[in-house]
Amino acid sequence: MSFSQGISGLSAAAANLDVIGNNIANSGTIGFKSAAATFADVYAGSRVGLGVAVSGVVQNFAQGSVQSSSRPLDVAILNGDGFFRLASESGEVMYSRNGQFTRDKDGFIVNSAGLRLTGYGVSANGTINGGTPGALQIQTAAMNPNATTAIDAQFNLDSRSVTPTATPFDANDSSTYNYSNALGPIYDSLGNPHELGAFFVKTGAGTWDVYATADGAPLNGGAAISTLSFDANGNMTAPASGGFNIAGLTFPNGSAPLNMAVDLRGTTQFGNVNAVNKLGQDGYTSGQLTSFSINEDGTITGKYSNEQTKLLGQVVLSSFANPNGLEPKGDNVWAETLASGQPLTGTPGAGTKQGALASGALESSNVDLTSELVNLIVAQRTYQANAQTVKTQDQVMQTLMNIR
Repeated sequence: MSFSQGISGLSAAAANLDVIGNNIANSGTIGFKSAAATFADVYAGSRVGLGVAVSGVVQNFAQGSVQSSSRPLDVAILNGDGFFRLASESGEVMYSRNGQFTRDKDGFIVNSAGLRLTGYGVSANGTINGGTPGALQIQTAAMNPNATTAIDAQFNLDSRSVTPTATPFDANDSSTYNYSNALGPIYDSLGNPHELGAFFVKTGAGTWDVYATADGAPLNGGAAISTLSFDANGNMTAPASGGFNIAGLTFPNGSAPLNMAVDLRGTTQFGNVNAVNKLGQDGYTSGQLTSFSINEDGTITGKYSNEQTKLLGQVVLSSFANPNGLEPKGDNVWAETLASGQPLTGTPGAGTKQGALASGALESSNVDLTSELVNLIVAQRTYQANAQTVKTQDQVMQTLMNIR
């Protein structure tokens, strides 16, 4: 026996204790992956071994338990082996399972070390840009107003109504019409709201004239803007287009003239009270970003004070053929190596290799404290046993020194 076996055993046992201790220390670290030391015996052309060596440290990339959070920028990866793709300001790319993100002063989504979460941006027409992922930035600029161009409405006009005897039509005299209802508010190009009113006057069996006002002022010179016809079953048969157009509507505030299509398809004439069954329009005023959320597929949706939503970007995830080939860099991130293979980067979602995202949730460390404490006892005993072999060898050497 020589000292080498005992010394190598002490070194290996110490390394094992380091790994176990690191696991225990990071049992509360979000996204941490536990590790285990692996060992190999050492021979040098002899049947008698020369001890043991640490052959590597293998990480366990199994998903940790998911815990809820109240922060929208806390994100967990579910049912997949993907990693968040992060980039430094200089362009260095790292990967992480820690989904604790914040927004910096410039609107970039960053982790605690300042690395920026990457994904796809949004084009001018509001669709996701593909290609190479870039740093995701939440723009806080106001949403521009959108002028109304289309109104979609459905009414029921009471077939029991009688033709008004008072003429001509006057929006301020309810005896000159049978039913009225707002078609707005509508919005001009500056985002100013305006009231658009529709008035229905029964002119005969199954026929109704439609009049309109904008901010109380009559349109079309006070004449009917359209005529509706219904068949014996109460279904609208005219106009053939299903509605009418309002063109060149102007307001004294410098906004562009409004041109709108009013769709009344589905309007009926049944023996029931006058009522509106559907009403909507595509205009809105300007709005400020009030909140945003990250969806299962990585899309980021912003909510604005004008009750509109807008696509702000999409998070991407990366997976690797050999995650154990990744190089741990600290701060909950890994770096790509030749051993890990190139990253497979794509958008998340249920059923994808990378997994889906859950906003307002975090992936806990996958360290099993009970197992680690048992492993700690075993490693301690191993260290003590190897220390005993060194002690025994020392006693043998002492005996040899005492021979005379």
